[in-house]
Amino acid sequence: MTPAQILVVDDDPAIRSVVTFALEKAGHVTRSAADWMAALAALAAAPADLVVLDVGMPEMDGLAVCREIRRTSDLPILFLSARDEEIDRVLGLEIGGDDYVTKPFSPRELVARVGVILKRSRTGRTVEAPGPRLERGVLALDAEARRVFVADRPVAFTGLEFAILRTLMSRPNRVFERGEIIEAAWEGAIHVSDRTIDSHVRNIRAKLAEAGCADPIETVHAVGFRLGPCEAAR
Repeated sequence: MTPAQILVVDDDPAIRSVVTFALEKAGHVTRSAADWMAALAALAAAPADLVVLDVGMPEMDGLAVCREIRRTSDLPILFLSARDEEIDRVLGLEIGGDDYVTKPFSPRELVARVGVILKRSRTGRTVEAPGPRLERGVLALDAEARRVFVADRPVAFTGLEFAILRTLMSRPNRVFERGEIIEAAWEGAIHVSDRTIDSHVRNIRAKLAEAGCADPIETVHAVGFRLGPCEAAR
């Protein structure tokens, strides 16, 4: 994989040192920031391919920084947090995070998760390799350009949201179990709960509904999800 430009944001210098060392050992190029102001300034000064973002920073925490980044960018974000409550993980993913690692963590696992996110953001992946353009009602997905349209209007998605939607569109009449979606979109990442899947699907539904796509994803009780008719909202 081509070396990535990664911004590491954490107020703890020891954590920054561990993360940057592990990522650079894996061949990536890193920059670091100790607070939200330095992080946003670094992103404004030069682009990054991914941000490793601590949740528990003073003044403006990582969740607020993520919201700020999401105003203008779908840049992949991996959260680091000392909190291991499921509600914290779900909240981080719901506001636009791509993955969540709790402290203390294995540097090897963090590097692996970063690799999965980068591969997904650069190439995308589905259960079955689809053609370059997938369509369903007013919904269209351009796999090569990594863009989604509702009635020819572009809709912005994170890399993970794009991968989930692309999976569902690859076989629109098929019900995908949550485990299949995890395998397709996360490429083997561990500790992905059903609630995490549900949070991302809820985000996708909300974005498509706001863009004018009615009933884009159907929930099949106790099984999983299936792409809906994707008709124009009335």
